[in-house]
Amino acid sequence: MNLLRAITTIGGFTMISRILGFVRDILIAATLGAGLVADAFFIAFKFPNLFRRLFAEGAFNLAFVPLYAGSLETDGEAAAQRFAEEALSVLLWALLIFVTVIQIAMPVVMLGLAPGFIPNPEKFDLAVLLTRLTFPYLLFVSLVSLMAGMLNSLGKFWAAAATPILLNICLIGALLGLAPLLPTPGHALAWGVSGAGMVQFVWMLAHCRAAGISLRLRLPRLSPEVRELLKRMLPVAIGAGIYQVNLVVDM
Repeated sequence: MNLLRAITTIGGFTMISRILGFVRDILIAATLGAGLVADAFFIAFKFPNLFRRLFAEGAFNLAFVPLYAGSLETDGEAAAQRFAEEALSVLLWALLIFVTVIQIAMPVVMLGLAPGFIPNPEKFDLAVLLTRLTFPYLLFVSLVSLMAGMLNSLGKFWAAAATPILLNICLIGALLGLAPLLPTPGHALAWGVSGAGMVQFVWMLAHCRAAGISLRLRLPRLSPEVRELLKRMLPVAIGAGIYQVNLVVDM
């Protein structure tokens, strides 16, 4: 019964998300069309998602969830929460450093990410700006993924299943509400992406607290549990990195 309920919950929210995603894509196509702004935004939207296989639903989550669930079962809630807080601290600091470096180096990164934009300085500069606006989404979605893994380990699936709906609602809202106030609809969508990450983060944080999970920030340290987490991440991260390089080459 619990399995059936979980499948129904996730399937229902996925269907709602797909419908809203279809509406979102129609609005984006009608608003952006084809041209300079559309090209710049789609690069900006894809770039943070390239790294989700490493920091969010990919390597990190695949390594974290089994360790957290195992600790929860064998060592109890207190030990599992301590491990989650240690993992959160390491992940947060790694993301802050990574996002900051990429933001500073974004013009150089864009040379490799979209070399076809180089002959058009206006498009290139817009792509750099919009990608700087969207890239913080990686930070939020990675923290959301960690909290989703914790809730899923407790058998609570619906909050995490609803997060894609929040992204689509935020992008639709940005197009309808912000686009008239900003230089281009691409600016509105870029702000909407990072805004959606913040909304998803607050949403998951509230549901974690409702489930009795109160995460505290600790000083990052390589405890035995965190070292085991990193060891398990490594092979998945290498595979994800190769896959992402292929995606960048194909973009």
